[in-house]
Amino acid sequence: MIVLAETDVYNVCMNHLDLTGHFLLSMPGMMDPVFSKCLMYVCEHGDQGAIGLVVNRPIAMNLSTMLEEVGIRSSREGFEKIPVYFGGPVEMGRGFVLHEPIGEWQSTISVNSGLGLTTSKDILESISAGGGPERLLIALGYAGWAPGQLEHELSQNAWLSTLASTDILFDLPPEERLPAALRMLGVDWASLSEFSGHA
Repeated sequence: MIVLAETDVYNVCMNHLDLTGHFLLSMPGMMDPVFSKCLMYVCEHGDQGAIGLVVNRPIAMNLSTMLEEVGIRSSREGFEKIPVYFGGPVEMGRGFVLHEPIGEWQSTISVNSGLGLTTSKDILESISAGGGPERLLIALGYAGWAPGQLEHELSQNAWLSTLASTDILFDLPPEERLPAALRMLGVDWASLSEFSGHA
């Protein structure tokens, strides 16, 4: 019979961890100001590392402005009310569209059976013409982790994790998303500093 030490059991669990489709909630002790009070959606997590988007930080740009900057003209109204988000510090000049349903686009990662992450211009062209996905979140840049980096950050209690809710992701105003995700874990920001681990 093989008996694993507690640290060995932890390492085995962390090595097989897949947080694709989960929220990451930054802990109050997060030292990096880029990710302070951040709600992250993990789009991909595996042996090659992880990719996520910050989903609660709109920037001073809307969809109408973004379309103009990439050379897409649209006469449709309401795009000025659709915010563009700071997705993370990597490739901040590149656009990412997190959307439901997945659809068929030139460059899409299937996050799960319902959500896709698309980086190709064809999805913006479809949106500008009144098509495109029913629910979407548009971001500039992304957050990336090297292999084992996210697992290490979790072991240092930098993040809490929980299975993501598409209602929080697409239906709530950005300022309400982190508090709503915290409620899913049964905690609030005031008590979070005393809370450790992940769900």
